[in-house]
Amino acid sequence: MSITALDGKRFAEMVIQGANHLAVNAKMVDALNVFPVPDGDTGTNMNLSMTSGAKEVKNNVQEHIGKVGTALSKGLLMGARGNSGVILSQLFRGFSKAVETKAKISGKDFANALEAGVETAYKAVMKPVEGTILTVAKDSAKMGLQAAQKSDDIIVIMDEILKEAKASLKRTPDLLPVLKEVGVVDSGGQGLVFVYEGFLAELKGEKLPESSDLLPSMSEMVSAEHHKSVQGHINTEDIVFGYCTEFMVRFEQDKTAKHPFNEVVFRNDLSKLGDSLLVIADEDVVKVHIHSEQPGEVLSYGQRYGNLINMKIENMRQQHSNIVGETQTALVSDRPKASKELQEYGIVTVSMGSGIAELFKSIGAHAVIEGGQTMNPSTEDIVKAVKEVHAKRIFILPNNKNIIMAAEQAKDVSDEDIYVIPSKTVPQGLSALLAFNPSADVDTNEAAMKEALQNVKTGQITFAVRDTSIDGLEIEKDDFMGISEGKIVVKNKDKGKVAEDLLTKMLDEDSEILTIIYGEDVTEDEVTQLAQFVKETFADVEVEIHNGGQPLYSFIFSIE
Repeated sequence: MSITALDGKRFAEMVIQGANHLAVNAKMVDALNVFPVPDGDTGTNMNLSMTSGAKEVKNNVQEHIGKVGTALSKGLLMGARGNSGVILSQLFRGFSKAVETKAKISGKDFANALEAGVETAYKAVMKPVEGTILTVAKDSAKMGLQAAQKSDDIIVIMDEILKEAKASLKRTPDLLPVLKEVGVVDSGGQGLVFVYEGFLAELKGEKLPESSDLLPSMSEMVSAEHHKSVQGHINTEDIVFGYCTEFMVRFEQDKTAKHPFNEVVFRNDLSKLGDSLLVIADEDVVKVHIHSEQPGEVLSYGQRYGNLINMKIENMRQQHSNIVGETQTALVSDRPKASKELQEYGIVTVSMGSGIAELFKSIGAHAVIEGGQTMNPSTEDIVKAVKEVHAKRIFILPNNKNIIMAAEQAKDVSDEDIYVIPSKTVPQGLSALLAFNPSADVDTNEAAMKEALQNVKTGQITFAVRDTSIDGLEIEKDDFMGISEGKIVVKNKDKGKVAEDLLTKMLDEDSEILTIIYGEDVTEDEVTQLAQFVKETFADVEVEIHNGGQPLYSFIFSIE
């Protein structure tokens, strides 16, 4: 059997099997992850990225390979997560660009397209590091070019590409000392090998195992017993930039008129705020991945050019601590303690749930007070937090209508220069904090943050503790209630049904971004089902998901 011409339908099947094979082995790739930080999520991120690309391909299967490639590139761009996920998206972005005008491609075209993908990926990375997925992609693409000089059979070429990818993967510890130190190969490179294995299997008409237990080569890839022993070779305190920050900017004409977008300038400016920087831009959006210590500054910079969408900020120190079993970080900010010198601004916010607390800290809060609906912090609690921030001017975000008065009292009794932003919900608080600009004066910031409170709609799902009648609804004990802007609008015994009904009432043609913050009583399956409902029912709405870990509220919805 030989294949000398590859069309869109066959390529789509290659992508789907490559994505499936990666998904089966995602946990194994996670276990290998020690570079650039040992946060154990490379397989998860690559899987989510490739799955997004494959989903777009499934919706656009056709004979024309260029159009299928364009669909793959779009899906990967929108779904790309993490260093390796973003690089993976760039490998196939370059590939897709190289074939976009072609209905079918030859073996030589295939090899050239993979080489084009490597060039695109290297350009996207601010400081390329050898011994990573980039090296595996580069070495295997080069072998593909050599194979294409001898044969136009795409099966033969892909076979040679995969052989060299595996060989290059085995060489990664010789190029990256941390890999040799802990006895593993590069996790991103391993993920790419799984994708290529899926490609070759599909070309040969084979199906790969649906369980990683059936793959004997696994034991050769890692000498550690499990992921804790691999990531445990790195100390949490050695992570210099602690927040993995990813977001997209959807360009706005009025903003780009003031600040014309230049990818080189954009990349250089962001490079001063962290490392592991990846920037990808097209005519509509720019996607950013960066490891930073002050993600709020990164987001503020991005807002100069348009609206922020698809934001994801993760505390990598906490991720690593959780993996190796270290003590969890404290609720109040885990950044180094402030020096005696006053900083210009401080942000104090109130939060319920460790996940929401981390979300606030990740976008710029300096102190987070634990509190909420049933545990309102006192005036004294707020004054104490204000003093700990050690800043010239302090903004307080109460995030609950019952806490605003205590915040105002803290302002009255304190000698500090305090500004209360009367946020009544967590989404309002997050919106206000994202509007904060550390470079602006205090009056401009106060006005912008208060205005931001009006730009977001809040929905909440909670449960009834007794029978009651309110807002025209007869509610029984243990019913789940859907609350829109403070008013109960739906109720049901089924939590998921209430969530779907509430979102159906709240989302409309003007809705662009839905942020779902799920609580301690919600399972991952329930979150996945709800996200799928939104994607199927409101296709134009961008969905962001965060584990808030909050009590009382199963879901908190922020709609912009």
